[in-house]
Amino acid sequence: QVQLVESGGGWVQAGGSLRLSCAASGLTFSMNKMGWFRRAPGKEREFVAAINRSGGRTIYKDSVKGRFTVSRDNAKSTVYLQMNGLKPEDTAVYYCAADSKSWAVVPSNELAQYDYWGQGTQVTVSS
Repeated sequence: QVQLVESGGGWVQAGGSLRLSCAASGLTFSMNKMGWFRRAPGKEREFVAAINRSGGRTIYKDSVKGRFTVSRDNAKSTVYLQMNGLKPEDTAVYYCAADSKSWAVVPSNELAQYDYWGQGTQVTVSS
C-alpha cells in the first residue's frame, strides 16, 4: 500500500520560511518522479514544483521560482519543499504526489500524470 505523508506545514508571517517534507512508503521511491501541488481556498489544485528520479532536474511554477526549492533524499524516501520569502498568496493546502508510470526524464507539471497523492498539509501565510 502506497503512502505519502506530508509534514511541516503551519502558520508563518509574510517573508518567513517553511520546509515541507513528504515521506513515502510502499513504493520504490527512487523510481518515482515527485511533485508538489497546492490548493488555495476556492481555487483548483495547481502545480508548484517537481523533481526527477535522481534529483538532478527540477521544474517550478513561475511565481515560486527563486523562492521555493524542491529536493529529495532517496535513501530516506523523502521529498522536500523549502519555501522562503512566503507571501499571503502562497496560503494553501500543499500536497506531494508520485509519478510511478512515466519514463520521461523530465518531471511533469500535469496533475493527471501523478498517480499517488498525500493527504496534504496546510500552509497559512499572514500579511
